[in-house]
Amino acid sequence: MPKVSRVLSSDRLLQSFATIAVATTIVGCASAPPAAVAPAPSVTAPVDTTAAPNATPALRQSPTSPDGFNQWLDGVRQSAAAAGIDPTTLGTAFNGVRFLPQVVELDGRQPEFTRAVWDYLDNAVSPQRIARGRAKWEEVRTDGAAAAARYGVPASVVMAIWGMESNYGSNYGDISTIDALATLGFEGRREQWAREQLLAALRILQNGDIDRAHMIGSWAGAMGQTQFLPSNFLAYAVDADGDGRRDIWGSMADVTASTANFLARSGWQRDEPWGYEVALPAGFDPGRADTRTRQSSERWQAEGLRTPQGAALPAIADATVLLPAGVRGPAFLVGANFRAILRYNNSVSYALAVGLLSQQLAGEPGVLASWPRDLVTLSRSQLMQLQTALNDRNFASGQPDGMMGPATRDGIRAWQRSIGQPADGYPTLDLLERLQSTPR
Repeated sequence: MPKVSRVLSSDRLLQSFATIAVATTIVGCASAPPAAVAPAPSVTAPVDTTAAPNATPALRQSPTSPDGFNQWLDGVRQSAAAAGIDPTTLGTAFNGVRFLPQVVELDGRQPEFTRAVWDYLDNAVSPQRIARGRAKWEEVRTDGAAAAARYGVPASVVMAIWGMESNYGSNYGDISTIDALATLGFEGRREQWAREQLLAALRILQNGDIDRAHMIGSWAGAMGQTQFLPSNFLAYAVDADGDGRRDIWGSMADVTASTANFLARSGWQRDEPWGYEVALPAGFDPGRADTRTRQSSERWQAEGLRTPQGAALPAIADATVLLPAGVRGPAFLVGANFRAILRYNNSVSYALAVGLLSQQLAGEPGVLASWPRDLVTLSRSQLMQLQTALNDRNFASGQPDGMMGPATRDGIRAWQRSIGQPADGYPTLDLLERLQSTPR
């Protein structure tokens, strides 16, 4: 997952802290791929589905045209050859390449409803996943320990990502990466991105890391047991077992080392935790729970924050208070390592699940505070209504798009302060209804 697609801009990172998104991923081993059509991977294509500047409208209008697909592939062949891909690799990759209509269908889906963070965690950090993870840990203990020693990323964190991405290798998809990326590129909405990933996949084939038949994964082009995009593979995959190939499909030494390397190069701090649950002092301003407010855990402690047991806070140099369910839910203090996980998958729910799963795999407790399960979260269309209502009442929230970002968070907080409510910026159905009943 190279920075071209996984390491996102600071604006996107701000958005990720503000968004409680759901991301699911899949992985497995090359010898026994499971599901026929895998769900969208967590570390995959950009969310934006607008047409790329160089996309061809005619192709988008007729995405199943065999002649059009073949013509598009001819252009890709020429570009790839000019970029140094040899004829043998091009022949192997594109002879028999298929257009996959189900990939277009899956890529075009924009879910109307999102799951609350507590519902997401119930599934992602289930007792079954914890138990299975502990059993699998015993099988890969040597490889995990070697990766941890080399890159400074705890084995429990790598195990948690493995569990999230493929349920510990049991499901990573069985769709040809070449076919999936060719389909996405020809379809046109993200042609430039798909072309870049397709070229990276061709380089992997040319390097001999994997053959075409075993280069499989999700519909969105992510591959292997921890779901690397091809460009991420080129940037971060590691040959840890010394066999001359970077095999994130079948070699657990390579899987664990590659995943740890990604996190290490994304800013992981060896001597810090991913984060931890905290108890906030009475009178704490929830508006300070914002990625733009960073300071050491020592300074947060001076403001009265403690662990749920009342103990002093473990050291985090550049920490932010996170309220993923608003002021009524659990609070966390997170720092550079949480942000490194976000670079793996730009979803707060995902990053929180990785952290909580990792600590429970290591025998530590999960979340102690209760989630506000009575709150009703907003659908995308309802969030657009909320953004429109805020703008109409001069609480600027940006262009209504149904996506929760810093501008929307700021608009909600400004309105909450205007009516004397805790400014946590958390959108709920009750908040929407109350705002809509307020005169413009």
